[in-house]
Amino acid sequence: MPKEPKTGYDPGLGRKFIFVTGGVMSGLGKGITAASTGRLLANAGFDVTAVKIDPYLNVDAGTMNPYQHGEVYVLKDGGEVDLDLGNYERFLGVDMTSDHNVTTGKTYQEVIERERAGDYLGKTVQIIPHITDDIKRRIREAAAGTDVCIVEVGGTVGDIEGMPYLEALRQFAHEESPENILFAHVTLVPYSKNGEQKTKPTQHSVKELRSIGLQPDIVVGRCDDELETATKEKIALFCDVPTDAVFSNPDVEDIYHVPLMIESENLDEYIMQQLGLAAESLPPSQRDNRWRELVTRERSGTVDIALVGKYDIEDAYMSVYEALKHAGIEERVDVNVLWVDSDEMLDRHESRLEEADGIVVPGGFGSRGTPGKIKAIQYCRERDVPFLGLCLGFQMAVVEHARNVLHLNSAHSAELDSETPHPVIDILPEQYEVEDLGGTMRLGAHTTEISGGSLAEWIYNDTVCTERHRHRYEVNPAYIDELESGALTFSGCAGNRMEILERTDHPFFFGTQFHPEFRSRPDRASPPFVSFIQSVKNELDARRLRDEEVEI
Repeated sequence: MPKEPKTGYDPGLGRKFIFVTGGVMSGLGKGITAASTGRLLANAGFDVTAVKIDPYLNVDAGTMNPYQHGEVYVLKDGGEVDLDLGNYERFLGVDMTSDHNVTTGKTYQEVIERERAGDYLGKTVQIIPHITDDIKRRIREAAAGTDVCIVEVGGTVGDIEGMPYLEALRQFAHEESPENILFAHVTLVPYSKNGEQKTKPTQHSVKELRSIGLQPDIVVGRCDDELETATKEKIALFCDVPTDAVFSNPDVEDIYHVPLMIESENLDEYIMQQLGLAAESLPPSQRDNRWRELVTRERSGTVDIALVGKYDIEDAYMSVYEALKHAGIEERVDVNVLWVDSDEMLDRHESRLEEADGIVVPGGFGSRGTPGKIKAIQYCRERDVPFLGLCLGFQMAVVEHARNVLHLNSAHSAELDSETPHPVIDILPEQYEVEDLGGTMRLGAHTTEISGGSLAEWIYNDTVCTERHRHRYEVNPAYIDELESGALTFSGCAGNRMEILERTDHPFFFGTQFHPEFRSRPDRASPPFVSFIQSVKNELDARRLRDEEVEI
């Protein structure tokens, strides 16, 4: 029998919730597993959203070091969030808000502020019920208006930071009708030295979960290969789930193939059966099949793109990598990204860059590595190599032009050199009195006006674009006339803020103060990235023609 809802509580009007937990170790890919499941449910006709729970004490991800947590992903409302939200947007094809990222910092801040305001009427404020109630409230509000909400709990079962969240989920399941709730646990299935798939880590992880009062309905085993039948049976026996509720999620060549793997395992069909959605889903013949068509699309050839940055981990530039991949899908080429450490550029920049067909200089903060980025931009300008600069890459293109074309010696960004005689990049006017670093930059979606007849207008096929921002400094208005005295032009602006630059003496030299990579999707590739890859292909075709003429 369905449980009676608590007094004054709206049970969600039949919304379905899938709670995804992880065990054994972090970085297993539970976010990709959850996002892929959501993609398949969306294909079946359901309105799907997601919530990412991050148990850290930070209010948001804005002040985190990329080495520790990967890139800071920016949402349309300016929320600085975990990179998993980027995966959810890319897989589900939806735009989320900061409400879809729950952190311990947000929750405790809210509860403490309410306590200070006297909202608890003299009660002793505690983890239970006040913190857990706030967690549940946030999940329900984020799920409003959708059919299915997937909630991923960051970290692993047993982490002390995650305990209030797991308790909140236990209460959540108690308050909801059983047919509206499903728990999926993603865990590691390693190999022993003799090649045997080992289930003991999974057993211990599920035991820990059950000790908290949560019983998984589904166990997903992450392994190099598909789980063997005997492995599934053993997990089912010791974790108290049916054998057909144990699923494989093996390594695949591309993360965009994970939905295809999950579909082949029938995980989506099992979930719909358990949640009572099967009868409402579209029949297989009518489901949206565009995802499969996109990710399996044939490619002809490969382009090599140098990514010049200072963080030598792919997660620090995840959205840039993915946007390049999306552009490759649209242009039907494989994009091979060559990592170039900007710290080492000054010693061997030409030998490394000569391997590339095009160069991307992404965003970042701090002065380390910027001399190498400037050198890479100079290389592109002087050798007509297709160039795409993003945020700091855009700003360093301005600095390179000021130094090497206008001969403004020691020109720089005031952020990186407070003593520069030519601060061609300076702080935003509204930032002068800012003291806190978190959440105080120019963040989120803003509209840019595009000049008619420009490369930017051709790229966007419009005279306006809306893209996401994350910066505190911008082009100094005092230098704009001088900067535009030659081939460099600012073809996009927002008032007196310069947003897009391009060069009229170059095949493709394009920079943006904003981050177009954050809005790129497999089925909606970012226009600057698509045009960049098109330019690279055009340059390669022209080079082949020249080589053929020389041979003749």
